Amino acid sequence: METKYDYLSVTAALEELKEKGYEKDYNIDFDELFYNADDYIIDYLFRYEGQTNPSDESTVYGLRNQRTGEKGVFVVGDLSLIEGKKREIIINLEIRSKSSS
Repeated sequence: METKYDYLSVTAALEELKEKGYEKDYNIDFDELFYNADDYIIDYLFRYEGQTNPSDESTVYGLRNQRTGEKGVFVVGDLSLIEGKKREIIINLEIRSKSSS
């Protein structure tokens, strides 16, 4: 997993990932990620903090389905504010990705 912290915006991170073939938007098609979370790994992780407010945080994930090879992105705001299954999926993905590195 490649982690980067220094980029201008979430849009810049999304554009970079799109150039690398991460085209599917799992924020829109969350059901695929929800029902098959164990098939995914994090290839790229970009964290962004607002310049004026560190709590203005966003994270962009470049995800890949290990079974099908499909690549996409998932964008979340401050992880501490996310609840339920989305939070569980993201935390498990990060733990699995860190342990496989």
